[in-house]
Parts: sequence; structure tokens; C-alpha cells
Amino acid sequence: MTLEVILNSQKFQLHPTGACYWVDQDVVLLADVHLGKSAHFRKHGMAVPSQADDKEYDKLNDVIAHFDPSRIWFLGDLFHSYQNAEWHFFEQWVRMQDIEVLLVMGNHDIISREQFEKLGVKTVEHLQMGSVLLTHHPVQEQAVFNIAGHIHPAVKLTGIGRQRMKIPCFFSTNYGMILPAFGDFTGTYTLKPQKGNKVFACVENEVIELS
Repeated sequence: MTLEVILNSQKFQLHPTGACYWVDQDVVLLADVHLGKSAHFRKHGMAVPSQADDKEYDKLNDVIAHFDPSRIWFLGDLFHSYQNAEWHFFEQWVRMQDIEVLLVMGNHDIISREQFEKLGVKTVEHLQMGSVLLTHHPVQEQAVFNIAGHIHPAVKLTGIGRQRMKIPCFFSTNYGMILPAFGDFTGTYTLKPQKGNKVFACVENEVIELS
């Protein structure tokens, strides 16, 4: 179940996978997919099942089927590291798409921009649409509302009996919104909400706003 929110006078639908559908622009925004990270772990001796490689594409396809957007824009760290066998699967996935695919370059995106462009994937350092600025690293600028990734935000909840849970979330401030990491095996970073912040937690199959 998605949660519809109005931020900076723009309508967004937040998906429990971490995808954000920007209704006014008919575009799905994703951050920190980190394709190939599970293979990177296996290469270094960690017991990560090979089926994990397919899960990201299943999630991508489910999100596209759900929102039926005309565009999908990745806000950095699409790939975890250098070009490897994962690139072959990504090529196949891109060729199956009939929508615009764009990548805002992130710090992990060390595969050359030329390789992406050959596939028809547009690459930019940042992208501004009206008063909304899309970047990988969050920025604070008075004149724009920034949507970014990089942080892998999460919030810590405390329940009865001192039970604690760390949950991925969309984290909104006066300056913008940080998207949760879309990819698995990415880890999270706990943020402490301050006055004026809004936290939209990804809980199982829904997104809920926390008070």
C-alpha cells in the first residue's frame, strides 16, 4: 500500500520498497539500488544466495507495473562497483523498457557514463525540475526542494519491554526528502527526527507516517 503526501506543493506516492512516484511529473524516483552488491559479497566469501541478484529486478518490474510511469530516474548508486556479470542482466532489463531511464550519478557509479549512454540511459550530475532539485547526496539550499538518496535513512522505534526496531524510511525536512535505499544488502543509517521533520516508515507492505 502506498502513501500519498504533498511536499513542496507537489504530490508524491511513497511505496514500501522505497520507490517514490512523483505524480506531477509521472516519474518513479529510486535511490541506492546497488546492483551487483550481492555478487560483490559472494566474491569476498560471504554466503549470499545467487537468487538475491534477481530480486532487485523483480522489485523494479513490480514498481513499474504498479505506477505505469513514463519515466524512471535513479538518484545515484545504481551499481555498487565496477562493471561485472551484473551488467549483462542490466542491459537485458533496459532493453525491455519502453520508458525513459535516467541516472543521476552517485559516488558508487564508477562505470563510465558512456556505457550507460550506449544503452540509452541518460546520465546527469543533478537535475532540476522547477523548484525541485534531484541529486544523489542531500543538499540544503533555500531556493529548492531537494530529493536525494545516499544516506539509506532509517528510524529507530522503541516498544513495550524496551523492544527496538530499525525501519527504513522516507525522511523529509524543510529542505527536501531523502529516499530509503531501494536495494537489499545496503544497510541503513539511523536519523533522529527534529522539530518540523516528517518520517514515513516502510513497514512490511505499507508506508505509514510516524508522529
